[in-house]
Amino acid sequence: MSDAYENPRLAPIRRSWNPMVWLIAWAYRITIGRVAAPVPILFARAPRTIFGHLMLMSAAEYGLSLDKRVRHLTRVFGSRVNLCMFCDDLETHMALKAKTVTREDIDALAQYATSPRFTERERAALRYVEEINTTRTATDETFEALKPHFSEQEIVELTWLNAVGNYLNLMAKPLGIGSEGFCKIPPRVEATQSSESAQARQP
Repeated sequence: MSDAYENPRLAPIRRSWNPMVWLIAWAYRITIGRVAAPVPILFARAPRTIFGHLMLMSAAEYGLSLDKRVRHLTRVFGSRVNLCMFCDDLETHMALKAKTVTREDIDALAQYATSPRFTERERAALRYVEEINTTRTATDETFEALKPHFSEQEIVELTWLNAVGNYLNLMAKPLGIGSEGFCKIPPRVEATQSSESAQARQP
């Protein structure tokens, strides 16, 4: 049994006759190969939320102009900064499956500011996401650093994508849903090398 089921605050509901629960179970099966823990723990109890959830996930996957590498890097990194084990594991699995990033890229995220694995565009996006998730805002300096690399539309999409990631983190983590064991993820740390400087930049 994966960590996702070790310490949930609500017991999984193993059987549901609600067609919406069947729908999201099917969506998980075709996406990741099995039914993920949020289905029996969360969605089986709140099936009316499923349609909205699927629309968000569909927009995040297919409705943005941002390139897939930036999307995957920031989704993994946002979950990592927010210490959501379930989302970190799932987002890492999906990024590696899509082959937009490598295992080495994922492992280097904690050193994104200096690692040669990332472009200036990617560093600007990761810095923005880190600052939003550690301070709930962004300094003018961090925001301005996005502009040479991203259009205004892309900046809005990046901000929205991070907000969607927070929605997922804030469902899984409070309910005690942990890693599904899709892939090896590094030990949790409270901050990356640059998060302290991100906080220091705040007035």
